[in-house]
Amino acid sequence: MKPRRRQGHGARRKSAVSPGRSGFTPISRRQVLLAAAALAAILVGYFVGTMFVASTNGSTRSDEGSGDAAGTSEPWYRNQAPPPGLVTLPDTPIFPEPGDEPATQPVRAYEESLPGQIYEAAVVPAPKARRGATPQLDEGRAPDLPQARVTPPVQQARVPWRRFAQATPEVNGRPTITVVIDDLGVDRKRTARAIDLPAPLTLSFLTYASGLERQAASARASGHELLVHVPMEPVGKNVDPGPNVLEIGMGHDAIRQRLDWGLSRFSAYVGVNNHMGSRFTANRNGMAVVMAELKRRGLLFLDSRTTGATVGPALAREYQVPLAQRNVFLDNVNTVAAVNARLEETEELARRRGFAVAIGHPRDATLKALERWLAALPERGFVLVPLSAIITGPGVTG
Repeated sequence: MKPRRRQGHGARRKSAVSPGRSGFTPISRRQVLLAAAALAAILVGYFVGTMFVASTNGSTRSDEGSGDAAGTSEPWYRNQAPPPGLVTLPDTPIFPEPGDEPATQPVRAYEESLPGQIYEAAVVPAPKARRGATPQLDEGRAPDLPQARVTPPVQQARVPWRRFAQATPEVNGRPTITVVIDDLGVDRKRTARAIDLPAPLTLSFLTYASGLERQAASARASGHELLVHVPMEPVGKNVDPGPNVLEIGMGHDAIRQRLDWGLSRFSAYVGVNNHMGSRFTANRNGMAVVMAELKRRGLLFLDSRTTGATVGPALAREYQVPLAQRNVFLDNVNTVAAVNARLEETEELARRRGFAVAIGHPRDATLKALERWLAALPERGFVLVPLSAIITGPGVTG
């Protein structure tokens, strides 16, 4: 008969390797580590594969502006998805109704249907607010700008809006028309086509385009007048006006800093007009900072009138800034026939008032229509003049 101790010890050894009542076999520490390592390898492989596919399928594009994309006549931004964070909107912009004039026009902005674009410029950061300061501008009145921080205004004989104005053709009592093409500089192919049009046009370049000095110099050498197209905050949240946009939530220093950046991008311009801006141009205090700076620099302001609530004209009078206002948007529908119809409306307005200001954009239909229309304009009894020509009358101060 075997001792009980040996039987008990054997029983214990047997139970250590048998499933027991639960049916569970214990897993060793080595097995756990091997399983964790295998799972980590699977996850790493999946991540690396995903990044490789994204890198091979993705593409980048600069604003060199090849013009046509994929063999079509449409701008590149019609044929390529915008970069992350931007929204491509419908091809047909929302413009004012035909025949409306700025004095009575409740404008829904052209900006509300701009396609996304690729921006290359670095954003100028807003200065940090001092502790306890509120960056939001006071809506009550125009800001008191500390004169000690700015240089004295330029002298009358040297104001840039007069010094860089292009020569005005002989008018001899005929009605005059100013044609402004803005949004220039990003699409270089169509910008070059606009520069090749008969002068004097008024060409407005986006601040965030590259190669601006060279493009603007070419435009001026061709007899065109220059503007700076300054991005300003829109009402719509589904459009991106670009980097260094002027916003109503900024303090005065931030607005000046970003405006200064835009005005430093090229030279020999006579003034600025707003890119988008249906929210900013309706804000008295934000626009007051802009007007004070334009006055100090001796520049004019063209109000693109992307909103009927703009305070631009009132503040231009208050700050004695030379002012012009857009009367007609030419390419509310992107066809040659539609642009021709808007050019006829521009002519009719010029006959009634003696002058008219039309704004168009570097689109194939617009440029094609303008090529024919500008060639026949003298025969139709009109004179094409630069923007500066329509604000050099009585009461305009430099």
